[in-house]
Amino acid sequence: MGSGTEGTRGGWSRRRFVGALAGAAAVVAVPAPAAPPAERPRRAAHPAADAPAKTPSTLRPLYLGTYTSVAGGGTGIGLAGYDPATGEITGTGTLTGVADPSYLTVHPDGRTLYAVNERADGSVTAVRLADRKILGSRSTGGAGPCHLSVHPTGRWLLSANYTSGSVAVHPIDATGALGERTALVTHTSPAPGPGQQGPHAHQFITSPDGGHVLAVDLGTDTVYSYRLDTARGTLTEVAQAHTKPGAGPRHLTFHPGGRYAYLADEVGDTVAVCGYDPATGRLTIGEPQSTGSAAGTTNYPAQFLVTADGAYAYLANRGDNTLARYAIEAAGARLRLLDTVPVHGDFPRQIAFSPDGRLLFAANQRSGTVSVFTVDPDSGELRLAGEPFASPVAVCALPL
Repeated sequence: MGSGTEGTRGGWSRRRFVGALAGAAAVVAVPAPAAPPAERPRRAAHPAADAPAKTPSTLRPLYLGTYTSVAGGGTGIGLAGYDPATGEITGTGTLTGVADPSYLTVHPDGRTLYAVNERADGSVTAVRLADRKILGSRSTGGAGPCHLSVHPTGRWLLSANYTSGSVAVHPIDATGALGERTALVTHTSPAPGPGQQGPHAHQFITSPDGGHVLAVDLGTDTVYSYRLDTARGTLTEVAQAHTKPGAGPRHLTFHPGGRYAYLADEVGDTVAVCGYDPATGRLTIGEPQSTGSAAGTTNYPAQFLVTADGAYAYLANRGDNTLARYAIEAAGARLRLLDTVPVHGDFPRQIAFSPDGRLLFAANQRSGTVSVFTVDPDSGELRLAGEPFASPVAVCALPL
């Protein structure tokens, strides 16, 4: 996502052009994609010739998000498996019938997958994982939904409509299917930040204590805190936190201690440590810090991850095409940049840990690859686990 400026061309929101293949970069004045590799990327790692073949029972599931409405894109949700020891990825097929599934998440009970359908008439889709049956879709009431999450109760799905700058809530029934929307809030205040034509909700998550849900809006330079009525599924705004004008906040990740969070500012190419008050839901945004991107590089930080023990944080840098590693100090109150490593792909849109935290997956949109890294549990250092796995217009990797 570059400037984040709202607008469309051929049915696309401007945010989609920033990471698109072919000539899209010229439209939004971001760097042209790197030259394609000499040969097609292969699977994430190559076992020795005499190593035993992997069987389905030894692989963990991996789901891959893409755009289905672009040249070179996928045809649905990519299906794969990964070796939890080596990170080797094996493709197993595609779940068709899900349009533009650019972001994926899973229910806390592990039985249902949810996908946004990032289109002008936005919707969210539920998929039962046991037999990969599509349980249906529901309208988000807005355009270009780009993020979704499940409330810890497992009863509510939260989604963010980027193009229309709104957030929505859907009930989840006992089967994992979605009901009709119970809330839709459009961010009308404050006014859009410099270079923006309107609000652009980019993320909608629950605080670690479960007491509040927070929406990050790139267009208004604001993080909104809401109280979710867990009986009715309605939202009440309780606080706003404002970045510096033009920062363009994109993604917020909490420290496991619950009192601090880390914010990636896409347009400003900065990050910030935030204080969080569980009692009020109020977020306090600290001073901008470096993303580790090289001087003179046009870079759009995408997503933060924090290790389960709260010792390290990682940031995906699109443009610089690196993963930045930070030490987390002072019980979460301080980030210290340690280094960056090449992501071995172009435009890392999203990153995710395996459930055990031993692997980090990076979905590289422009190169159409997923890079896998091993995570050193003591130092937090990242090491590439073999060659990246080819996946068309890879914008999300969800390992289970």
